[in-house]
Amino acid sequence: MRTAIRALAITAAAALTVTGLAACSSGGSGSSGDSKTLTYWASNQGTSLQNDKEVLTPVLKEFTKETGIKVNLQVIGWNDLQTKITTAVTSGQGPDVVNIGNTWATSLQATGAFLPFGDSEMKAIGGSDKFGKVALSTGGAPGKTVTSVPLYGLAYGLYYNKQMFKDAGIEAPTTWEELVSDAEKLTTDGKYGFTIAGGSYTENAHFAFINSAQNGGEWFDSDGKPTFTQKANVDGIKRYLDLMQSDKVVNKSNAQYDNGTQAVSDFANKKAAMMLTQNNANATITSNGMSADEFGVVPFPAPQGGKDIASFPAGINLSIFKNTKNKDGALKFVKYMTSADVQSTLDKPYSALPVLASAADSVTDEQTKTFLDIYNNKAKPLPLVPAEDQFESTVGKAMNDMFAKIATGGSVSDSDIKSALQTAQDQVSQAAG
Repeated sequence: MRTAIRALAITAAAALTVTGLAACSSGGSGSSGDSKTLTYWASNQGTSLQNDKEVLTPVLKEFTKETGIKVNLQVIGWNDLQTKITTAVTSGQGPDVVNIGNTWATSLQATGAFLPFGDSEMKAIGGSDKFGKVALSTGGAPGKTVTSVPLYGLAYGLYYNKQMFKDAGIEAPTTWEELVSDAEKLTTDGKYGFTIAGGSYTENAHFAFINSAQNGGEWFDSDGKPTFTQKANVDGIKRYLDLMQSDKVVNKSNAQYDNGTQAVSDFANKKAAMMLTQNNANATITSNGMSADEFGVVPFPAPQGGKDIASFPAGINLSIFKNTKNKDGALKFVKYMTSADVQSTLDKPYSALPVLASAADSVTDEQTKTFLDIYNNKAKPLPLVPAEDQFESTVGKAMNDMFAKIATGGSVSDSDIKSALQTAQDQVSQAAG
């Protein structure tokens, strides 16, 4: 447990260095001391923190009406969330219930700070059978009792501007080679074929993983030891970097984009014809004035001969801190948030994929069907090892630096990537110590 906490602490320190954020203590928002109050940390899913409050407040008021339990809501941005959770884990002062990125589930599970959903806990929230198989598989390490359950399903898809493609006389790409060719044709008149969040370590790590997976690569061996420097990983990162470096279909300013919404804004404002992002981007796209019928979505294409992997089963899970003083109330809250009615209510404004087994058959929207197919059939889970968060942090930030180098006139070779991955691997191995 100490090793896992130490790894998380290193992640937090690294995050502070990059973002310039001060570590956040709970500041009085820790576990509640009575059975009529819960503190809930929600991740930013909407167009802004305020938008999340507007979406969630009536839902939480209904929970209070039904149970008599008041919910103290705090919405936390993605730049802060992992650091705040890490601080809560190490200090023992946190909320009762928290949203986590499901890719962190195994790392957080290893700390021992979260309540396992054993038989009685799972029964209290409605049983494991209510969740889709893929969605529930994100709750922790294989073979261990999950410490998180799915709340919102997400998957990556390749968004494209229909009119820009039509004007160029091209169709949505089905291979990586077609994607690059299309992007080159669409990079003209001050507009670019593709936009990325080149300064976001989480996005960069995600695309390192997906591109490597298409090559058949792995980031950890069967013992959970990092294998970052293998050729499939180097080649996958190089392919992605080259969108800016050699293909020149990405604006170099994208190296400064430290969150996905900036790339989404470029796409919505027709500054770029394609982007790779998750399905919850729809709300931001439409809020920027682009109508839903102006864009399409297809699976992120692999190179010819590559594996048909277009995403990982992404999303948001709910966890309960083990030291909550209101376990029964927290379980009631998780049951409520994962109920069919609440899921239906929240999936719409957040453009989330259904995580309940019963909901998938009721989907009629073609775009949602595309994302569900990606989620269920074309997604490979991120490494289910305690050091997964360290993979995202070290590899993602190394890619931030590589994009910054390209943007300022430098170049990044295969050997440069392998050297950076060796450094990242050494850092992860040292943290596991």
